[in-house]
Amino acid sequence: MRVRVILSLLLALAMPFLATASFAQVGVAITVAPPELPAYEQPLCPGDGYIWTPGYWAWGDDDYYWVPGTWVMAPEVGFLWTPGYWGWGGDGFFFNEGYWGPFVGFYGGINYGFGYFGHGYEGGRWNNGRFFYNTTMNNVNVNSIHNVYNTRANEATVNHVSYNGGKGGIDARPTSQEEAAAHEKHTGPVAAQTQHAWSARNNPQQRFSTNHGTPPVAATPRASLAVHPKDLPPIERSAAPNTGNAKQTQKYQQQQEKLVAKQAQDRQKLQRQQDNEHQQMARQQANEVKTQQVEQRHQQQTQQLQQTHTQQMQHMQQSAGGGGSHGGGGHR
Repeated sequence: MRVRVILSLLLALAMPFLATASFAQVGVAITVAPPELPAYEQPLCPGDGYIWTPGYWAWGDDDYYWVPGTWVMAPEVGFLWTPGYWGWGGDGFFFNEGYWGPFVGFYGGINYGFGYFGHGYEGGRWNNGRFFYNTTMNNVNVNSIHNVYNTRANEATVNHVSYNGGKGGIDARPTSQEEAAAHEKHTGPVAAQTQHAWSARNNPQQRFSTNHGTPPVAATPRASLAVHPKDLPPIERSAAPNTGNAKQTQKYQQQQEKLVAKQAQDRQKLQRQQDNEHQQMARQQANEVKTQQVEQRHQQQTQQLQQTHTQQMQHMQQSAGGGGSHGGGGHR
Protein backbone atom coordinates (compact mmCIF):
# COMPACT_ATOMS: atom_id res chain seq x y z
CA MET A 1 0.00 0.00 0.00
CA ARG A 2 1.49 3.33 -1.00
CA VAL A 3 0.91 6.25 1.32
CA ARG A 4 2.12 9.73 0.42
CA VAL A 5 2.79 11.95 3.41
CA ILE A 6 1.22 15.41 3.02
CA LEU A 7 1.72 16.81 6.49
CA SER A 8 4.68 16.13 8.73
CA LEU A 9 3.97 13.19 11.01
CA LEU A 10 4.73 14.40 14.47
CA LEU A 11 6.82 12.27 16.75
CA ALA A 12 4.25 12.88 19.46
CA LEU A 13 1.83 10.50 17.76
CA ALA A 14 3.76 7.73 19.43
CA MET A 15 4.17 9.53 22.77
CA PRO A 16 1.06 9.53 24.94
CA PHE A 17 1.89 12.60 26.98
CA LEU A 18 2.75 14.97 24.13
CA ALA A 19 0.43 16.96 21.95
CA THR A 20 -0.44 16.47 18.32
CA ALA A 21 -2.94 17.61 15.81
CA SER A 22 -6.15 15.61 16.11
CA PHE A 23 -5.51 12.04 14.99
CA ALA A 24 -8.95 12.02 13.35
CA GLN A 25 -7.74 14.69 10.95
CA VAL A 26 -5.74 12.38 8.72
CA GLY A 27 -2.63 14.10 7.40
CA VAL A 28 -1.83 11.66 4.62
CA ALA A 29 -3.17 10.93 1.17
CA ILE A 30 -4.09 7.25 1.08
CA THR A 31 -4.16 5.58 -2.30
CA VAL A 32 -6.32 2.63 -1.25
CA ALA A 33 -10.01 3.45 -0.81
CA PRO A 34 -11.56 3.03 2.64
CA PRO A 35 -13.58 -0.19 3.07
CA GLU A 36 -17.33 -0.41 2.69
CA LEU A 37 -19.46 0.60 5.65
CA PRO A 38 -20.51 -2.45 7.67
CA ALA A 39 -24.18 -3.10 8.36
CA TYR A 40 -25.08 -2.97 12.05
CA GLU A 41 -27.94 -2.29 14.44
CA GLN A 42 -28.21 0.90 16.45
CA PRO A 43 -27.99 0.42 20.23
CA LEU A 44 -30.82 1.75 22.41
CA CYS A 45 -30.48 5.48 23.11
CA PRO A 46 -29.07 5.72 26.68
CA GLY A 47 -31.06 8.82 27.65
CA ASP A 48 -32.65 12.11 26.72
CA GLY A 49 -30.34 14.56 24.94
CA TYR A 50 -28.06 12.02 23.30
CA ILE A 51 -27.55 12.34 19.53
CA TRP A 52 -26.45 9.50 17.27
CA THR A 53 -23.01 9.80 15.67
CA PRO A 54 -22.50 7.13 12.98
CA GLY A 55 -19.49 4.84 12.81
CA TYR A 56 -16.73 5.38 10.23
CA TRP A 57 -13.41 4.05 9.02
CA ALA A 58 -10.43 6.04 10.29
CA TRP A 59 -6.75 5.72 9.43
CA GLY A 60 -3.81 5.09 11.73
CA ASP A 61 -0.66 3.01 11.92
CA ASP A 62 -0.84 2.05 8.22
CA ASP A 63 -4.30 0.56 8.42
CA TYR A 64 -7.97 1.48 8.47
CA TYR A 65 -9.79 0.89 11.75
CA TRP A 66 -13.49 1.10 12.55
CA VAL A 67 -14.69 3.75 15.01
CA PRO A 68 -18.01 2.43 16.33
CA GLY A 69 -21.16 4.45 15.98
CA THR A 70 -22.28 5.78 19.36
CA TRP A 71 -24.64 8.10 21.21
CA VAL A 72 -23.10 11.41 22.31
CA MET A 73 -24.44 14.38 24.25
CA ALA A 74 -24.43 17.51 22.10
CA PRO A 75 -21.97 20.14 23.38
CA GLU A 76 -24.63 22.86 23.11
CA VAL A 77 -28.40 23.01 22.91
CA GLY A 78 -29.35 23.29 19.24
CA PHE A 79 -26.19 21.68 17.92
CA LEU A 80 -26.32 18.78 15.44
CA TRP A 81 -23.56 16.45 14.26
CA THR A 82 -22.09 16.61 10.77
CA PRO A 83 -20.28 13.28 10.26
CA GLY A 84 -16.75 13.18 8.93
CA TYR A 85 -16.11 11.62 5.54
CA TRP A 86 -13.41 10.46 3.17
CA GLY A 87 -13.00 12.34 -0.10
CA TRP A 88 -10.82 11.82 -3.17
CA GLY A 89 -8.33 14.66 -3.48
CA GLY A 90 -6.87 13.90 -6.91
CA ASP A 91 -3.96 11.77 -5.74
CA GLY A 92 -5.38 10.04 -2.69
CA PHE A 93 -8.15 9.93 -0.12
CA PHE A 94 -8.32 12.55 2.63
CA PHE A 95 -10.47 12.57 5.74
CA ASN A 96 -12.65 15.58 6.53
CA GLU A 97 -13.33 15.66 10.24
CA GLY A 98 -16.89 15.92 11.54
CA TYR A 99 -18.17 18.80 13.65
CA TRP A 100 -21.01 20.07 15.82
CA GLY A 101 -23.03 23.09 14.77
CA PRO A 102 -26.56 24.51 14.42
CA PHE A 103 -26.84 23.09 10.90
CA VAL A 104 -25.75 19.83 9.31
CA GLY A 105 -23.13 20.48 6.65
CA PHE A 106 -21.73 18.38 3.83
CA TYR A 107 -20.58 14.86 4.66
CA GLY A 108 -19.78 13.59 1.21
CA GLY A 109 -23.21 12.27 0.30
CA ILE A 110 -22.35 9.14 2.30
CA ASN A 111 -25.34 7.08 3.44
CA TYR A 112 -24.42 6.33 7.06
CA GLY A 113 -28.01 5.35 7.88
CA PHE A 114 -30.06 6.16 10.99
CA GLY A 115 -31.12 9.51 9.54
CA TYR A 116 -27.82 10.38 7.83
CA PHE A 117 -28.76 9.44 4.28
CA GLY A 118 -26.24 11.59 2.39
CA HIS A 119 -27.58 15.11 2.93
CA GLY A 120 -28.94 16.62 6.11
CA TYR A 121 -30.25 14.69 9.08
CA GLU A 122 -33.68 13.06 9.36
CA GLY A 123 -33.16 11.43 12.75
CA GLY A 124 -34.33 14.24 14.97
CA ARG A 125 -34.67 17.98 15.54
CA TRP A 126 -34.41 20.57 18.26
CA ASN A 127 -37.57 22.26 19.55
CA ASN A 128 -37.73 24.71 22.46
CA GLY A 129 -34.41 23.57 23.86
CA ARG A 130 -35.15 19.84 23.68
CA PHE A 131 -34.12 17.26 21.15
CA PHE A 132 -36.98 15.30 19.61
CA TYR A 133 -36.24 11.84 18.21
CA ASN A 134 -37.67 10.46 14.99
CA THR A 135 -38.50 6.92 16.07
CA THR A 136 -38.52 5.64 12.49
CA MET A 137 -34.75 6.30 12.40
CA ASN A 138 -33.66 5.82 16.01
CA ASN A 139 -33.82 3.07 18.61
CA VAL A 140 -35.49 4.98 21.46
CA ASN A 141 -37.39 3.73 24.50
CA VAL A 142 -40.60 5.77 24.22
CA ASN A 143 -41.60 4.71 27.73
CA SER A 144 -38.81 6.82 29.21
CA ILE A 145 -38.22 9.38 26.43
CA HIS A 146 -41.44 11.14 25.42
CA ASN A 147 -40.06 13.87 23.14
CA VAL A 148 -40.44 11.80 19.99
CA TYR A 149 -42.20 11.88 16.64
CA ASN A 150 -42.66 9.47 13.77
CA THR A 151 -41.91 10.64 10.23
CA ARG A 152 -40.84 8.54 7.29
CA ALA A 153 -38.04 9.94 5.14
CA ASN A 154 -36.45 9.20 1.80
CA GLU A 155 -33.62 6.91 2.80
CA ALA A 156 -31.97 7.18 -0.62
CA THR A 157 -30.34 4.28 -2.40
CA VAL A 158 -28.96 1.73 0.02
CA ASN A 159 -25.23 1.28 -0.47
CA HIS A 160 -22.19 0.87 1.71
CA VAL A 161 -19.72 3.12 -0.14
CA SER A 162 -17.71 5.06 2.43
CA TYR A 163 -16.05 7.79 0.34
CA ASN A 164 -16.82 10.69 -1.98
CA GLY A 165 -15.30 11.08 -5.44
CA GLY A 166 -12.72 8.96 -7.20
CA LYS A 167 -13.34 5.59 -8.80
CA GLY A 168 -16.41 3.98 -7.31
CA GLY A 169 -17.02 6.85 -4.90
CA ILE A 170 -20.22 8.75 -4.20
CA ASP A 171 -20.81 11.48 -6.79
CA ALA A 172 -22.12 14.29 -4.59
CA ARG A 173 -21.27 17.95 -4.11
CA PRO A 174 -22.26 20.28 -1.29
CA THR A 175 -25.34 22.45 -1.65
CA SER A 176 -25.13 26.17 -0.95
CA GLN A 177 -26.76 25.52 2.43
CA GLU A 178 -24.19 22.87 3.28
CA GLU A 179 -21.37 25.17 2.27
CA ALA A 180 -22.83 27.87 4.50
CA ALA A 181 -23.07 25.43 7.43
CA ALA A 182 -19.30 24.92 7.30
CA HIS A 183 -18.84 28.63 7.97
CA GLU A 184 -21.37 28.88 10.80
CA LYS A 185 -20.28 28.69 14.42
CA HIS A 186 -19.25 25.13 15.06
CA THR A 187 -16.88 23.01 17.08
CA GLY A 188 -15.04 19.76 16.51
CA PRO A 189 -15.62 16.41 18.20
CA VAL A 190 -16.11 16.57 21.97
CA ALA A 191 -13.67 14.88 24.33
CA ALA A 192 -15.83 11.76 24.58
CA GLN A 193 -15.69 11.30 20.79
CA THR A 194 -11.93 11.84 20.69
CA GLN A 195 -11.46 9.26 23.42
CA HIS A 196 -13.88 6.89 21.67
CA ALA A 197 -11.89 7.05 18.43
CA TRP A 198 -8.59 6.70 20.28
CA SER A 199 -9.83 3.52 21.99
CA ALA A 200 -10.84 2.10 18.61
CA ARG A 201 -7.43 2.88 17.18
CA ASN A 202 -5.74 1.01 20.01
CA ASN A 203 -7.94 -2.07 19.63
CA PRO A 204 -6.32 -4.49 17.14
CA GLN A 205 -9.68 -6.19 16.54
CA GLN A 206 -11.07 -2.99 15.06
CA ARG A 207 -8.44 -2.91 12.33
CA PHE A 208 -9.45 -3.84 8.79
CA SER A 209 -6.45 -6.13 8.42
CA THR A 210 -7.86 -8.17 11.31
CA ASN A 211 -11.63 -7.97 10.88
CA HIS A 212 -11.69 -7.75 7.03
CA GLY A 213 -14.56 -5.28 7.07
CA THR A 214 -16.63 -6.84 9.85
CA PRO A 215 -15.54 -5.13 13.07
CA PRO A 216 -16.44 -7.00 16.28
CA VAL A 217 -17.68 -3.77 17.85
CA ALA A 218 -19.66 -1.84 15.24
CA ALA A 219 -21.66 0.37 17.63
CA THR A 220 -21.89 1.18 21.35
CA PRO A 221 -24.56 2.82 23.55
CA ARG A 222 -22.05 5.37 24.84
CA ALA A 223 -18.61 6.57 23.84
CA SER A 224 -15.66 4.78 25.42
CA LEU A 225 -14.16 6.60 28.39
CA ALA A 226 -10.58 6.47 29.59
CA VAL A 227 -9.96 5.02 33.05
CA HIS A 228 -6.38 6.24 33.40
CA PRO A 229 -4.44 9.19 31.96
CA LYS A 230 -2.27 6.80 29.94
CA ASP A 231 -5.44 5.79 28.07
CA LEU A 232 -6.19 9.36 26.98
CA PRO A 233 -5.49 10.48 23.40
CA PRO A 234 -2.58 12.86 22.81
CA ILE A 235 -3.20 16.44 23.85
CA GLU A 236 -4.33 18.44 20.84
CA ARG A 237 -2.66 21.59 19.61
CA SER A 238 -4.90 24.06 17.82
CA ALA A 239 -3.96 26.41 15.03
CA ALA A 240 -3.19 29.98 16.04
CA PRO A 241 -5.95 32.55 15.33
CA ASN A 242 -5.59 34.07 11.88
CA THR A 243 -4.92 37.67 12.92
CA GLY A 244 -2.20 38.51 10.40
CA ASN A 245 0.04 39.56 13.29
CA ALA A 246 3.19 37.42 13.34
CA LYS A 247 4.15 38.46 16.88
CA GLN A 248 0.70 37.68 18.20
CA THR A 249 0.78 34.29 16.48
CA GLN A 250 4.17 33.53 18.01
CA LYS A 251 2.95 34.56 21.45
CA TYR A 252 -0.08 32.28 21.11
CA GLN A 253 2.11 29.34 20.10
CA GLN A 254 4.43 29.93 23.07
CA GLN A 255 1.47 30.08 25.45
CA GLN A 256 0.07 26.91 23.97
CA GLU A 257 3.36 25.05 24.31
CA LYS A 258 3.55 26.10 27.95
CA LEU A 259 0.00 24.92 28.60
CA VAL A 260 0.59 21.61 26.79
CA ALA A 261 3.69 20.96 28.90
CA LYS A 262 1.78 21.71 32.10
CA GLN A 263 -1.09 19.43 31.07
CA ALA A 264 1.37 16.64 30.25
CA GLN A 265 2.80 17.01 33.76
CA ASP A 266 -0.71 16.85 35.23
CA ARG A 267 -1.37 13.60 33.38
CA GLN A 268 1.90 12.07 34.52
CA LYS A 269 1.29 13.09 38.13
CA LEU A 270 -2.19 11.54 38.21
CA GLN A 271 -0.94 8.41 36.45
CA ARG A 272 1.80 7.93 39.09
CA GLN A 273 -0.77 8.40 41.84
CA GLN A 274 -3.07 5.79 40.33
CA ASP A 275 -0.19 3.39 39.70
CA ASN A 276 0.75 3.63 43.38
CA GLU A 277 -2.82 2.77 44.35
CA HIS A 278 -2.75 -0.23 42.03
CA GLN A 279 0.45 -1.44 43.69
CA GLN A 280 -1.06 -0.96 47.13
CA MET A 281 -4.15 -2.98 46.15
CA ALA A 282 -1.91 -5.75 44.82
CA ARG A 283 -0.01 -5.91 48.13
CA GLN A 284 -3.28 -5.99 50.05
CA GLN A 285 -4.78 -8.52 47.64
CA ALA A 286 -7.89 -6.38 47.30
CA ASN A 287 -11.11 -8.18 46.38
CA GLU A 288 -13.07 -7.57 43.17
CA VAL A 289 -15.52 -5.12 44.76
CA LYS A 290 -12.72 -2.96 46.15
CA THR A 291 -10.89 -3.06 42.82
CA GLN A 292 -13.99 -1.94 40.92
CA GLN A 293 -14.55 0.93 43.33
CA VAL A 294 -10.99 2.15 42.88
CA GLU A 295 -11.21 1.86 39.09
CA GLN A 296 -14.47 3.84 39.08
CA ARG A 297 -12.78 6.56 41.12
CA HIS A 298 -9.80 6.53 38.76
CA GLN A 299 -12.12 6.97 35.79
CA GLN A 300 -13.82 9.92 37.49
CA GLN A 301 -10.44 11.51 38.23
CA THR A 302 -9.27 11.01 34.66
CA GLN A 303 -12.45 12.40 33.12
CA GLN A 304 -12.37 15.41 35.43
CA LEU A 305 -8.75 16.06 34.47
CA GLN A 306 -9.56 15.80 30.77
CA GLN A 307 -12.52 18.16 31.14
CA THR A 308 -10.39 20.69 33.00
CA HIS A 309 -7.68 20.53 30.34
CA THR A 310 -10.25 20.98 27.57
CA GLN A 311 -11.65 24.06 29.31
CA GLN A 312 -8.16 25.46 29.77
CA MET A 313 -7.39 25.09 26.07
CA GLN A 314 -10.73 26.61 25.06
CA HIS A 315 -10.19 29.56 27.39
CA MET A 316 -6.77 30.22 25.90
CA GLN A 317 -8.21 30.09 22.37
CA GLN A 318 -11.02 32.47 23.27
CA SER A 319 -8.62 34.88 24.97
CA ALA A 320 -6.53 34.92 21.81
CA GLY A 321 -9.59 35.50 19.63
CA GLY A 322 -9.60 31.95 18.29
CA GLY A 323 -13.32 31.33 18.77
CA GLY A 324 -14.76 28.03 17.62
CA SER A 325 -13.32 25.55 15.20
CA HIS A 326 -13.99 26.20 11.51
CA GLY A 327 -12.07 23.36 9.97
CA GLY A 328 -13.04 20.08 8.40
CA GLY A 329 -16.35 21.16 6.94
CA GLY A 330 -15.56 21.78 3.30
CA HIS A 331 -15.31 19.44 0.35
CA ARG A 332 -11.87 18.33 -0.75
